[in-house]
Amino acid sequence: MNFYTPPVTKNLIIINILMLLAKYVASRYGIDFDDLLGLHFFMAADFRLYQFFTYMFVHGGFEHLFFNMFAVWMFGRIMEQTMGSQRFLFYYVVCGLGAGFVQEGVQYIEYLYSGLQAYDSVNADGMIIPMNAYLNRWTTVGASGAVYGILLSFGMTFPNERLFIIPIPFPIKAKWLVMGYAVIELLSAMANRGDGVAHMAHLGGMFFGLALILYWRKHGGGNNNRFFGGGNFRGFGGGDSYFTRYEDVSDSSVSRRPNLWQRIKQWYADMRKPKMRVHPGGTKHADDMAWRQQKKEREEEIDRILAKVKQGGYESLTTEEKKKLFDASNS
Repeated sequence: MNFYTPPVTKNLIIINILMLLAKYVASRYGIDFDDLLGLHFFMAADFRLYQFFTYMFVHGGFEHLFFNMFAVWMFGRIMEQTMGSQRFLFYYVVCGLGAGFVQEGVQYIEYLYSGLQAYDSVNADGMIIPMNAYLNRWTTVGASGAVYGILLSFGMTFPNERLFIIPIPFPIKAKWLVMGYAVIELLSAMANRGDGVAHMAHLGGMFFGLALILYWRKHGGGNNNRFFGGGNFRGFGGGDSYFTRYEDVSDSSVSRRPNLWQRIKQWYADMRKPKMRVHPGGTKHADDMAWRQQKKEREEEIDRILAKVKQGGYESLTTEEKKKLFDASNS
């Protein structure tokens, strides 16, 4: 089993772990990361535009973080190696941002149809909560939207890959797993309102991931769009042919251009390889095994020629042997 974790996947996991640790430390000093970095409803007083990005790196607790990061490691490392690091990071962020936008839209609909714009709220103890304070409680945190986007990309890229999912006792194809998760999230969003889980944000991450992949599949090999498609902008692609269709991905005959990170790693590996230095005339400064072997063979050949001269004289040498002796005397 290959446990290699490519750089973006590894760094995403590390950043999220560090953010949870920082959250625990900050709470000791009265700083609430959920309130500061979590995504608030856009009409709330505590909403900030940067929260669309920061919310996906903040988690509610260890269990929330563990399951999200396990999914990132399980499926993200495969998709990063398939897409290329830069394109995978772009895809991850787009899915996270998309999940946030969908969540904001759902909350706005709830805001319109709940009458919150006209009345204050009353909690379970009968206490009146001002509308602004109530809206500030609508906070979304976690990388689940991006994770569901990764899951979708895996299912679309490797639809027939069989996976064992606890507690299902038999393997299930990736495409059915993705569809099942989508249906479960949709049903949960309709039946379990107020359960504290942003089900529509999960679907939002999948929707934006689907839209991006379909766009790449349509424009991935063209030159009209240098940013979203493969085209000439290779930094966001693992190769122009990757998103054409699944058959192209699974075909081992399709060669993909290495992405920027792979080219840097190859350059560094080449720099560390021992270099064979070939110097005319057999310089004594060469230190590699191949040159020493060649030098030894040349010396043995000259010794053989000198022994022949000693026995039969110089005229007994062939033209090639004379030339070798002449070259050796001038080196």
